[in-house]
Amino acid sequence: MKAALRNPVDFSQFPDANGHFDRYGGRFVAETLMEALHELNEAWRDCRNDPEFLAELDADLAHYVGRPSPLYYA
Repeated sequence: MKAALRNPVDFSQFPDANGHFDRYGGRFVAETLMEALHELNEAWRDCRNDPEFLAELDADLAHYVGRPSPLYYA
């Protein structure tokens, strides 16, 4: 147990370009969802450097993720 603490894994290198985590692969997903997951991955790659998208993501993270969240009046 102590040896693991002395040699922590650097997770910043994962996943690799193929989505793999080390030698064991990467995704445990039902086959019926793989096409949708590939589409989602492509969409993320297209927008992850877009300043407008990132600003909207930051706003959502600031106002809707975690607590407290803004209340909506019905």
